[in-house]
Amino acid sequence: MDLNAVTEHIRSAVGDNSGLGKTVKLDLGDVGKIFIDGASSPNSVTNDDKPADATVSMKWDDFVALSEGKLDPMMAFMQGKLKIAGDMMIAQKLAPLLKR
Repeated sequence: MDLNAVTEHIRSAVGDNSGLGKTVKLDLGDVGKIFIDGASSPNSVTNDDKPADATVSMKWDDFVALSEGKLDPMMAFMQGKLKIAGDMMIAQKLAPLLKR
Protein backbone atom coordinates (compact mmCIF):
# COMPACT_ATOMS: atom_id res chain seq x y z
CA MET A 1 0.00 0.00 0.00
CA ASP A 2 1.32 3.44 -0.95
CA LEU A 3 -0.02 7.00 -0.87
CA ASN A 4 -1.56 6.75 -4.36
CA ALA A 5 -3.43 3.55 -3.47
CA VAL A 6 -4.72 5.08 -0.23
CA THR A 7 -5.75 8.28 -2.02
CA GLU A 8 -7.70 6.23 -4.60
CA HIS A 9 -9.36 4.17 -1.85
CA ILE A 10 -10.44 7.31 0.02
CA ARG A 11 -11.59 8.91 -3.25
CA SER A 12 -13.90 5.96 -3.93
CA ALA A 13 -15.13 5.90 -0.30
CA VAL A 14 -15.89 9.64 -0.38
CA GLY A 15 -17.69 9.52 -3.72
CA ASP A 16 -19.57 12.59 -4.95
CA ASN A 17 -21.11 13.44 -1.57
CA SER A 18 -19.46 12.20 1.61
CA GLY A 19 -21.74 14.20 3.87
CA LEU A 20 -18.71 15.81 5.51
CA GLY A 21 -19.59 19.33 4.36
CA LYS A 22 -16.08 20.50 5.29
CA THR A 23 -12.45 20.02 4.29
CA VAL A 24 -10.04 17.60 5.96
CA LYS A 25 -6.33 17.10 5.46
CA LEU A 26 -4.46 13.94 6.40
CA ASP A 27 -0.86 14.86 7.10
CA LEU A 28 1.17 11.66 6.85
CA GLY A 29 4.55 13.30 7.37
CA ASP A 30 7.24 12.61 4.79
CA VAL A 31 4.94 10.26 2.86
CA GLY A 32 2.60 13.10 1.86
CA LYS A 33 -0.82 14.60 2.36
CA ILE A 34 -4.36 13.66 1.42
CA PHE A 35 -6.82 16.55 1.08
CA ILE A 36 -10.54 15.71 1.22
CA ASP A 37 -12.79 18.49 0.01
CA GLY A 38 -16.17 17.51 1.37
CA ALA A 39 -17.45 21.06 0.91
CA SER A 40 -17.31 21.07 -2.90
CA SER A 41 -19.87 19.44 -5.14
CA PRO A 42 -18.89 16.88 -6.19
CA ASN A 43 -16.47 16.09 -3.36
CA SER A 44 -12.83 15.66 -4.33
CA VAL A 45 -9.76 13.92 -2.92
CA THR A 46 -6.25 15.06 -3.90
CA ASN A 47 -2.70 15.04 -2.57
CA ASP A 48 -2.65 18.85 -2.34
CA ASP A 49 -1.37 20.58 0.78
CA LYS A 50 -4.15 23.13 1.34
CA PRO A 51 -5.59 24.69 4.50
CA ALA A 52 -8.44 22.57 5.90
CA ASP A 53 -11.19 22.77 8.52
CA ALA A 54 -9.50 19.85 10.29
CA THR A 55 -6.01 18.41 9.95
CA VAL A 56 -5.27 14.88 11.14
CA SER A 57 -1.55 14.24 11.59
CA MET A 58 0.04 10.85 12.08
CA LYS A 59 2.95 8.69 10.96
CA TRP A 60 2.42 6.46 7.91
CA ASP A 61 2.88 3.21 9.87
CA ASP A 62 0.27 4.30 12.43
CA PHE A 63 -2.10 5.28 9.61
CA VAL A 64 -1.72 1.84 8.02
CA ALA A 65 -2.35 0.12 11.38
CA LEU A 66 -5.42 2.32 11.90
CA SER A 67 -6.83 1.57 8.44
CA GLU A 68 -6.31 -2.18 8.97
CA GLY A 69 -8.12 -2.07 12.31
CA LYS A 70 -4.96 -2.92 14.26
CA LEU A 71 -4.88 0.50 15.97
CA ASP A 72 -7.91 1.97 17.73
CA PRO A 73 -8.42 5.64 16.76
CA MET A 74 -9.19 6.71 20.35
CA MET A 75 -6.12 4.90 21.71
CA ALA A 76 -3.97 6.44 18.97
CA PHE A 77 -5.27 9.88 19.95
CA MET A 78 -4.70 9.28 23.67
CA GLN A 79 -1.16 7.98 23.00
CA GLY A 80 -0.31 11.01 20.85
CA LYS A 81 0.05 8.91 17.69
CA LEU A 82 -2.85 10.79 16.11
CA LYS A 83 -3.17 14.56 16.42
CA ILE A 84 -6.12 16.68 15.33
CA ALA A 85 -5.99 20.40 14.65
CA GLY A 86 -9.17 22.31 13.94
CA ASP A 87 -12.71 20.88 13.92
CA MET A 88 -12.52 17.63 15.87
CA MET A 89 -16.12 16.68 14.98
CA ILE A 90 -15.25 16.57 11.28
CA ALA A 91 -12.26 14.34 12.02
CA GLN A 92 -14.55 11.89 13.82
CA LYS A 93 -16.82 11.66 10.74
CA LEU A 94 -13.73 10.72 8.74
CA ALA A 95 -13.09 7.38 10.50
CA PRO A 96 -15.48 5.24 8.39
CA LEU A 97 -13.85 6.53 5.18
CA LEU A 98 -10.40 5.36 6.24
CA LYS A 99 -11.21 1.68 6.81
CA ARG A 100 -9.89 -0.71 4.17
